[in-house]
Amino acid sequence: MSIPDFDDVKAAHKRIRPYIHRTPILTSSFFNTLTGAELYFKCENFQKAGAFKARGAVNAVFGLSDQEAAAGVATHSSGNHGQALSYAAGRRGIKATVVMPDNAPEPKKAAVIGYGGQVVECAPSNAARENTLRRLIEQSGAEFVHPYNDSRVIAGQATCALEVIEDTDHLDALIAPIGGGGLVAGTCLTASNLMPGTPVFAAEPKNADDAWQSLQAGRIIERDAPDTIADGLKTNLAPLTWHFVSSQVKDILLATEQEIIDAMFLTWERMKIIIEPSCAVPLAAIINNRNLFAGLKVGVILTGGNVDLNKLPWLKS
Repeated sequence: MSIPDFDDVKAAHKRIRPYIHRTPILTSSFFNTLTGAELYFKCENFQKAGAFKARGAVNAVFGLSDQEAAAGVATHSSGNHGQALSYAAGRRGIKATVVMPDNAPEPKKAAVIGYGGQVVECAPSNAARENTLRRLIEQSGAEFVHPYNDSRVIAGQATCALEVIEDTDHLDALIAPIGGGGLVAGTCLTASNLMPGTPVFAAEPKNADDAWQSLQAGRIIERDAPDTIADGLKTNLAPLTWHFVSSQVKDILLATEQEIIDAMFLTWERMKIIIEPSCAVPLAAIINNRNLFAGLKVGVILTGGNVDLNKLPWLKS
């Protein structure tokens, strides 16, 4: 699949507009004081299906020809991409099947089903996901919409940064969480065209630091089934996302499990908004690296709010 360009991003933004929210940007004097930076939070936790993933999924589904869409779509996902693809497929009136690890949060499985998708469970490893999906597609002929190694998905995710830049006067940096890298790749694509020279940072759990390792090594390093509370960031980079990450990401900043939980809690407490652990990683990284961001205007992409309210990480069982 070809590398997307900025024309693809502009086309995606037009294509998805009827099916997504233009999410708000919020600020917090508490976090500005805490970090010494001026933070602009792009609240994709308010997005359709509860996460930024709706952008890429809608662009992919509505970019299919009728012939391509006839057998439906399929993917593997820990939750948010699966929900988004089910949502997009439902809007187009086609079938969606999602391969999910059996330890994925129950609300995310329920949401896939609620949007009309079918869940097929597998063991909690990247290899199990891919093998299960391969068999499913061979049987059904469904169109595979990869969660991130897909130019249609990357172009859709890039519209998030497009809106951030359009809705703020000037930014000195952008930061987003990184798992497979679709959002960060899209952010790089948009920033390089609209704010050339503005650094893009990625944030990653220390317990799932394959992207950080990859950037240090100069090649894709994979980890299978890492153990992190940030369930949306367990996947590895892929060729299309690595193209952008390897050449345009300024740095990948790490956060421990407790730092992620603390950032999630503080956001709930101070901003009164629900965010999931993966979404809290960039804020944790900024708090840990105040020297990098002090005095800067920083766009922070809050990626999603799909949380199991019965398993909040700061509550004792």
